[in-house]
Amino acid sequence: MFKKEKIKDLHYSVTGMIAADELQKAADEILTEYGKKAKMPGFRAGHVPLSVLRQKYNASAMSEAIDKLMNRDLNDYLQEKKVRLAGNPKADLVKWEMGTDAEYSLEFDILPELPEFDLSKFTVTKPVAELDEKEVEKAVENLRRSRSTAEKQDDKYKAKDGDTAVIDFKGFVGKEAFEGGEASKHHLILGSGAFIPGFEDQIIGHKAGDKFDVNVKFPADYHAEKLAGKDARFEVLVHEVRKHILPELSDEFAKTVGSESVEKLKQHIRDILNEQYADAAQRAMRNELLDVLGDKVKLDLPQNLVEQELAMAKSEHEHHNAEHGHEHKWDEKAETKEAERRVKLGLILAEWGNKNKVEVTRDDLQQAIWAEASRYPDPKQVFEFYNKNPNALAMLRGMLFERKALDEMLKNVKTKEKTVKAEELFKQAEVR
Repeated sequence: MFKKEKIKDLHYSVTGMIAADELQKAADEILTEYGKKAKMPGFRAGHVPLSVLRQKYNASAMSEAIDKLMNRDLNDYLQEKKVRLAGNPKADLVKWEMGTDAEYSLEFDILPELPEFDLSKFTVTKPVAELDEKEVEKAVENLRRSRSTAEKQDDKYKAKDGDTAVIDFKGFVGKEAFEGGEASKHHLILGSGAFIPGFEDQIIGHKAGDKFDVNVKFPADYHAEKLAGKDARFEVLVHEVRKHILPELSDEFAKTVGSESVEKLKQHIRDILNEQYADAAQRAMRNELLDVLGDKVKLDLPQNLVEQELAMAKSEHEHHNAEHGHEHKWDEKAETKEAERRVKLGLILAEWGNKNKVEVTRDDLQQAIWAEASRYPDPKQVFEFYNKNPNALAMLRGMLFERKALDEMLKNVKTKEKTVKAEELFKQAEVR
């Protein structure tokens, strides 16, 4: 057992000693196991004497034995204290020479005890949005548009909202052309919002053969920082304008998209939208419950976990800057506060979930992977990714565990309904 210990909150610093004879005995056990398969000149396989093995491998066996005995002592200590590690300990061999006692030190943080809290005293708001029939009509129109035919119009036809314009464009800030601001025969659906605000509006009214300038201002939060907030001019040439001819809305059309009639198609769309609204409301309540838990539950945090979380966030920040050409500054104070919040909520959900037997099943994992795979052109790549990346699968399992823990918690809290618009509902449901 350890000779000395220093405890400050969740941080432990201990020193221990392993007797020389105990260390050699542990090393001999390791050498004996190795000797069962070892092959050396002059000896039959598995019959190499321990004395010979010591001469060649004693140093590495001693190192392995020290690690093994330190871990044994640490596990005994943790069981005696009834505490659990928060991450890997930092080990240091303070004093040791071959044939002498080994003195070592360990530093580690432990997990905090989750305090009791009564979920029935917490209240979260359930946002409720009524389905607007215009959303159903919009979805039907999108289906029709997805099966539309784009017919080329004559040179006198002026582009309208919803048409496709085939254009060349080249962008300038001042007199300098900027990188990524040029394309040839690009197909742009007018009104789609695919380009900078104001760009598509200035194409409307033009016809094939027109050559003109489009003047816009890049949004202040534009992803390319060098262009954000800048005035820009685009030289544009319209090659052709295509008008979208939509199929007639009829029972025959409904059958092409898997419904028996127009009315059944609309009802199917209503059902899907209502499911989306219900799912968004659940996500919004999870978000609010996280805020409540972060505010109401008091918990000491292992500093090493906060440091790890902060290091990950900084690495992601630097990677994002490099990938997108940004120069966003790192706010150490704000990021540390956010890292503490994530660690705190992670510990609360893990502890509460384990105590209340929350479990991620094989079906849960398969459904989550299927849901993700369905968003990709080649779903097989998603399955292969998780098969080859156990760390990614573990992260997915952890995310599902936290979601299930929150959903179980929500069964015990008080809820109050609040009618909101659909836009507000989905804004509240955004991942934080």
